[in-house]
Amino acid sequence: MNSLKKKLVHPPRLLALSFLLAILVGTIILSIPVATTSGRIAFIDALFTSTSAVCVTGLIVVDTPTYFSSFGQTVIIILIQLGGLGIMTFSSFILMTAGRRVSLTDKMVVEGSFRPSVISDFPALLRDVFIFTLSFEALGSLLLLVRFSHSFPFSKALALSVFHSISAFCNAGFSLFSDNLMGFRGDLLVNLVMMVLIITGGLGFFVLQEVKLAVRNALKKERVKFSLHTKFVATITAAIILVGAAVIFFVDMNRGLSGLPLKEKILASTFHVVSARTAGFNTVDLNSLSVASLLLLILIMFIGASPGSTGGGVKTTTFGLIFAFLRSRIQGYEVPRIFSRGVKNEDIIKAYTLVSLAMGLIFAATFSILLIQPQFSLKEVLFEVVSAFGTVGLSLGITPHLHPLSKLILIITMYLGRIGPLTMLYAFSRVKPAGHYQFVEESIMVG
Repeated sequence: MNSLKKKLVHPPRLLALSFLLAILVGTIILSIPVATTSGRIAFIDALFTSTSAVCVTGLIVVDTPTYFSSFGQTVIIILIQLGGLGIMTFSSFILMTAGRRVSLTDKMVVEGSFRPSVISDFPALLRDVFIFTLSFEALGSLLLLVRFSHSFPFSKALALSVFHSISAFCNAGFSLFSDNLMGFRGDLLVNLVMMVLIITGGLGFFVLQEVKLAVRNALKKERVKFSLHTKFVATITAAIILVGAAVIFFVDMNRGLSGLPLKEKILASTFHVVSARTAGFNTVDLNSLSVASLLLLILIMFIGASPGSTGGGVKTTTFGLIFAFLRSRIQGYEVPRIFSRGVKNEDIIKAYTLVSLAMGLIFAATFSILLIQPQFSLKEVLFEVVSAFGTVGLSLGITPHLHPLSKLILIITMYLGRIGPLTMLYAFSRVKPAGHYQFVEESIMVG
């Protein structure tokens, strides 16, 4: 019994199981007749929707605003909030609020989800996570309410504002509009609010904590200093958004974006790059974009958000570490350097391992779906699979037409993409190596 308990409370395993439990509970609740307008939903569709919500993905097999009742939509947004912050985070917060002690294992899971290093003040971490989340979501809701209240009755406008604010900050991509946000393509307020929420939610809570501390120090006229992690995340995030938006604008300005005013072209280009970083909202029909732009969006979806955030993907720091390693090799340096700091070899190995596992998972999922449904093109399936892995939610329109087996493949892909292939690897591998011996090394030709 003690051996079984020790295996179950292994932190990565506990994280994986907590998400799985939330998905199953969500599936059961969404299967209740009152959750849908028709009074019934196929089990595989309920499972798909629950997984997409808990894993903050946004891929949908049924139209959320018309298929699900108000109760069902409420369940979905609760699952999004739970999945965005992590089930263990909520359970720890509830225990602390009730005055009960949080176990060391739970602390390790939560701290590992939000910070690169262990801290001594665990209550402060939990408090900041919830304060940041509620503050940004509340502010986003108020700003969206200003716009939606002009087009809808107040009660509906409020519901739309809260739903989309939570969905954006958690990088979920679920929308209560059947055409997603295409009806607000030229609306500056809606575009800016949604983009700020998506970016903020995707930066990571460790970065937000450092920004808060920096603002406090600046007001006190004290020295402002950021960690290597924060500078690295901010630089890569800005580079992806600026370069990606410029590329899509110039590639599709006379193609997919032709006929739109200049303002809408700029907004659409920027919005879709920001959204592709694991959010999943769209303001134009993605099928109208060129293959080159779609390929760029696939790369951005694969990279995803930053560690300790509500987003998925292999993470911006992973991409940055590999880029820094390759640059150092080209320049003749043994140790990669970032902002005049050396990088641990262990971090480089983790980055390459994660990318290798992710590419293997994406290939296997894409290959399997193409075997099951050969009528789909490689472009459509690859886009769908990478969107599922990166917990993005963007689609070229094939999701509702997937075979049940294809849906199951995407469910597994979303789940692994949310908790991370490395976490799954650690969760079901030996806690400790079986031995402490080394084999004789021998060279193998490479390249």
